[in-house]
Amino acid sequence: MNLNLAVLIDGDNIPSAYLKEMMEEIAKYGNPTIKRIYGDWTKPNLSKWKNLLLENAITPIQQYGYTTGKNATDSAMIIDAMDILYSGKVNGFCLVSSDSDFTRLATRLREAGMQVFGIGEKKTPNPFIVACDKFIYIEILKNQQEESTFGASETKSHKKSNLDKITQKEIRLISSTISDLEDDDGWAFLGDVGSLLQKKQPNFDSRNYGFQKLTPLIKSIKNFEVEQRETAGGRTKLIYVRVKKNAKVKSK
Repeated sequence: MNLNLAVLIDGDNIPSAYLKEMMEEIAKYGNPTIKRIYGDWTKPNLSKWKNLLLENAITPIQQYGYTTGKNATDSAMIIDAMDILYSGKVNGFCLVSSDSDFTRLATRLREAGMQVFGIGEKKTPNPFIVACDKFIYIEILKNQQEESTFGASETKSHKKSNLDKITQKEIRLISSTISDLEDDDGWAFLGDVGSLLQKKQPNFDSRNYGFQKLTPLIKSIKNFEVEQRETAGGRTKLIYVRVKKNAKVKSK
């Protein structure tokens, strides 16, 4: 199903430097038919957004801060999201923020049958992350942009500082997911494994660990073995994965 997405950006809570990369990422999941960004545009700190909004056809929504210490932007964004939901013009939302205040909104949109994508920084609280169908870290997009600009070798050391390490927690997650889907010989179709991983942990993304795709991530872990199979006619190759028989996964 082709998704028509409403992209709602918390301008007070997201850095502007990688807006282009964010919009390119969003386009992978659907057509961003509604694009709005919320903030108090009278404040100097939001001035760097202005040219970017014109270049990406994003509508700025003015929201004054009525009370010191309170974020009026959140309320405006939530109200708009519900208006858009009831308009029936979209079947998915992309909420761009690192603020846990949007947790209930993401949950409510999914209850209404919407597909919800989140984009934010790694500091984003877990309740908001798990309330989305998929959550993408901005740091991933930074790494991709830096590689395309400077080349992989020049950004290698910087990337390492931004990447997560594959721990026993991730290995257990992948192992249990394979077990949920395996056939009598222990093999599971990697496409199904990736889909179930996303449902179990919305922020699971191979790019968090320095791999563009799930296949090379799986291959890098000695606990798993990968097999490539050709379909009838040999036109398509399918990837299957299983846990090695003697592989030990620590429980903690």
